[in-house]
Amino acid sequence: MTPEQTSTPDLTPGRAHAHPSDAHPTDPQTDAPTDDPGPDRRFVIDFAAYDDVADGQRWSTWLQVEPLCRGPEPRPSWVVTSQGAIDTDLGVLKTGKEADVHLLERADPHDPEQSVVMAAKRYRSAEHRTFHRAAAYTEGRSTRRSRDERALNRKSTFGRQVAAGEWAVAEWNALVRCWELGVPVPYPVQIDGTEILQEWIHVEEAGERHTAPRLAQTRPDPELLGSYYEQTRQALHTLVGAGLVHGDLSPYNVLAAGDRLVVIDLPQVLDLVGNAAGFDFLHRDCSNMCAWFRRRGLDVDPEELFAELMASAF
Repeated sequence: MTPEQTSTPDLTPGRAHAHPSDAHPTDPQTDAPTDDPGPDRRFVIDFAAYDDVADGQRWSTWLQVEPLCRGPEPRPSWVVTSQGAIDTDLGVLKTGKEADVHLLERADPHDPEQSVVMAAKRYRSAEHRTFHRAAAYTEGRSTRRSRDERALNRKSTFGRQVAAGEWAVAEWNALVRCWELGVPVPYPVQIDGTEILQEWIHVEEAGERHTAPRLAQTRPDPELLGSYYEQTRQALHTLVGAGLVHGDLSPYNVLAAGDRLVVIDLPQVLDLVGNAAGFDFLHRDCSNMCAWFRRRGLDVDPEELFAELMASAF
């Protein structure tokens, strides 16, 4: 039997596949059933598909994206890699200036241990964003293709798609690099176009899980407040040591997951030296964070923190 005479199985995830031994030989000219076992026979294979997924669901996209679009190894044990998993949109978690964040469950219906809830950040096209100061952050960046570079400077549909994709890729790269550096950020699971799947930072209360509050919403006791500041300071040191600046760090871009802080919203991460305003952004990050800690009663000096970071950078 030659390859041309054999029907190709459908390997779409979630479909049941017939085995060649269950097929019926047919006449190659008429497709009529035949008992001839000769070399020219071919198979007609019927495939029984599972029910289609419901509205708000899709098959897992884990294996559809390129390996470099998946999170760094070693991966946390909770990452679901099953080909038979289904993604279910659980609704909007929050809206932002350039993207919306949804909660998304990825679960294999045949393996209860393969189930996790993640945050899905989906970037909007340029005309639907309310963030208009992108140029200050993107100075020093370049796209990989000259066509994309030209498109960014035009008000075309393709240009708007490129712009949305560039911000998603910028945040993905920042998340991966920060995770590998040890900066407390959500684990980046995967990127697919303008959608980033990442760890859902949550807390448990009365047996239920809730999204961790922003630092700005918390009222920590003096001991925890001091711990939060030290974590902030260490995160800034790690970033600056790698030549990076968050660029928009504030109590609204930091989550308080119990006694630990997690930095979020990193699409504007920039090069401390490559961006002409890098030092200004770093100074602003220090001022924003120290102002909140001072309002909570901790005696910290933004100028002292900035000088300390500058000294460690060179």
